[in-house]
Amino acid sequence: MRRPTLTAWIGFVIIAAFVFVFFFAQWLAPYGLEATVGAPFADPSPEHLLGLDQNGRDLLSRMLYGAQVSIGVSLAAVLLSFSIGIPLGFFAAIQGGWTDVILSRGVDTLMSVPVLISALVVLQALGSSIPVLVVTIAVLDSTRVFRLSRVLAQGINVMEFAEVARLRGEGLPWMIGREILPNVKGPLMAEFGLRFCFSFLFVAGLSYLGLGVQPPYADWGGMVRDNQQGILYGLYTPLWPAGAIAVLTIGVNLVVDWLLAGQPNRQANR
Repeated sequence: MRRPTLTAWIGFVIIAAFVFVFFFAQWLAPYGLEATVGAPFADPSPEHLLGLDQNGRDLLSRMLYGAQVSIGVSLAAVLLSFSIGIPLGFFAAIQGGWTDVILSRGVDTLMSVPVLISALVVLQALGSSIPVLVVTIAVLDSTRVFRLSRVLAQGINVMEFAEVARLRGEGLPWMIGREILPNVKGPLMAEFGLRFCFSFLFVAGLSYLGLGVQPPYADWGGMVRDNQQGILYGLYTPLWPAGAIAVLTIGVNLVVDWLLAGQPNRQANR
């Protein structure tokens, strides 16, 4: 792998900072998640560095707690989507025939409906609990992972070393784990970053619409919605969670751009 660029290092630093907050938010937060400590929309002060929200709660504390929920839900959804999409995509590419046709047409059917509409229907029907939210986003997002995994596996599956493995009588687990996966790790890592950004922004958007993460949990998208009236009074309260969403998205994209830029120079492992 080529050496990280300056922008990639900036992305790594941003991601590392958010990861630190994700793991240690409860120790970093000066106040409790639901603790009312002053008047609504109070100005920033030494005790409340970002001011107070619409209910008089410390905004910095809620930002820190919101990082755990916003990042955690998005990361769980992406991990689950890759756990679904990669095995099915590899399986369809290796097996071919009717297996590939059935899986591909099923994915095409899911992708024919806009993601937002599908999510809204499911969340309205089943509720907006965190498990439902994670599974819904993961299933919808796994279709994109399936398409990429299938295309990558098809390209590797026709190469000579893959043909030799099949002639040796190697089974499906060997083909996936030893022949295909090592040669497509780079594109899949880049896709993981892109999918995380999509899920992260999608969760924030659903929360802004009132169908994402629900109280008593704090979520950056929901915090933007709850505090948006502050804009009318010239306050910056809703801009802090919006800025956090933007900064993390930019940081991940900087790393993904570096990963994608190195893909043309990669060679097959064999």
